[in-house]
Amino acid sequence: MANHKSSIKRIRQTQTKNLRNRYYGKTARNAVRKLRALTNKEEAVTLYATVSSMLDKLAKKNIIHKNKANNLKSKLALHINKMA
Repeated sequence: MANHKSSIKRIRQTQTKNLRNRYYGKTARNAVRKLRALTNKEEAVTLYATVSSMLDKLAKKNIIHKNKANNLKSKLALHINKMA
């Protein structure tokens, strides 16, 4: 166990940030799954804007890597464009 006050506080802060980051990451993953499951193009286009925004925010906060966010957005855009 940590002996210094500052290290105890750092542990608390790290746990809080870890939970918050895990929540936002999981929410974004669920949104991506929901978008991939859609078959209606109009709904997919409207959801794509929010999902890409989520991914950009996660990349900006270093929760996911920026290349991963861009790869996901690219794959989702291809998926939407293939819809009839």
